[in-house]
Amino acid sequence: MSIASILFVSFAVLLLLNVPIALSLGVSSLVAMLAAELPMDLFPMTIYANIGKFTLLAIPFFMLAGNTMEKAGISDKLINLANAYVGHKKGGLAIVGVITSCFFAAISGSGPATVASLGVIVIPAMINAGYTKGMSSALMATAGGIGIIIPPSIPFVIYGAIAGVSIGKIFMAGIVPGLLMGAALIIASLLMAKNMDIKPQPKASAKERWLAFKDAIWGLMMPVIILGGIYGGFFTPTEAAAVSAVYGILVGVLVYKKLSIKDLYKLMVDSAVGSAVVMFIVACAGLFAWFCTTTGISDMASQLLLSVSGSKTMFLLIVNIILLIAGCFLDAPSALYIFTPIMLPVATQLGYDPIALGVVMTMNLAIGMITPPVGVNLYVACGVSKITLGQISKAVVPYLVASLAVLFLITYVPDIIMFLPNMMGIK
Repeated sequence: MSIASILFVSFAVLLLLNVPIALSLGVSSLVAMLAAELPMDLFPMTIYANIGKFTLLAIPFFMLAGNTMEKAGISDKLINLANAYVGHKKGGLAIVGVITSCFFAAISGSGPATVASLGVIVIPAMINAGYTKGMSSALMATAGGIGIIIPPSIPFVIYGAIAGVSIGKIFMAGIVPGLLMGAALIIASLLMAKNMDIKPQPKASAKERWLAFKDAIWGLMMPVIILGGIYGGFFTPTEAAAVSAVYGILVGVLVYKKLSIKDLYKLMVDSAVGSAVVMFIVACAGLFAWFCTTTGISDMASQLLLSVSGSKTMFLLIVNIILLIAGCFLDAPSALYIFTPIMLPVATQLGYDPIALGVVMTMNLAIGMITPPVGVNLYVACGVSKITLGQISKAVVPYLVASLAVLFLITYVPDIIMFLPNMMGIK
């Protein structure tokens, strides 16, 4: 049996045995290394090399910032703000759910965190207003995917570390696709709401709107500080993550006054645990990718992909199909580590921008968050609304179609992705 066969067969067997994906990647890589008779001292060295990168320090800081602002009650304030401006319209609560997801995405950088934080408020409110339980849950599960497209995005940080591209540039490139996805979800929701008996929300007065805006301004300032600091040249993305974490703590303690010293300790622990999970995935997936690269498996896969695709159009179609299927089974960090070394060289050879490829790959994996069997956002939304996976899987279909339409658009019109970075001259 060839080394490649040993690697992939052992990985598949471990998955079938229900071993966690990260552990499956690490163990299958170790088995393949033993079969290839590689020196075992490469194992710890490679593990450390994958996680010992300055760029990846952004992950725990962004997690801490998102957790801090969540505990400070910013989700409530963002929902109140959106509700004050559009809640009274037909389908207004659905619009509120999407808008607040976009705002919260610019704070947390995590899809499941967006669903969990906003879903507990928006889903019951939508159900009480006359939306079906399935539609409400499916909308928030899908909108949570925006959390890894609009910056700051943890998958963007990981892709930047793998591909060696500017994280600041890919952050900027994710803004328009993320907003387009939000717009598509709003349109789908309004079309579905036409046939529902929805109770209208009371229209807010000008004073109520101003108070809602004033209450939410501190939360809204976080993405301004992060992106403004990066593109203003004041700090790197990693330093921006640290600044945002400090800002979140100061706002939670001094402004909103909802955080105590005890809360800060728990926040630190929760953020450390969450970061450890991501970094463990990065370490194991990185080992898997390193082995594929070292043994020439990635090069062979790239050449095969290039020979099968033949053109940029066909290559992009194959990329989307592969990643949409992979997203059903793999988390975003693992998928990025496995497929970036294969797809990036082909994209470069065909003249497709590496930044655009990163955004396309990430949007595919965001859609993977709402596709069973490993659609993590679906499980979070199910937990909030107490419905079955079968019920939410049916309800999510219209939103899946809307998301795929946006994916198709940005894939074949990469100028949409590159519009902001090129306009601002970001390198």
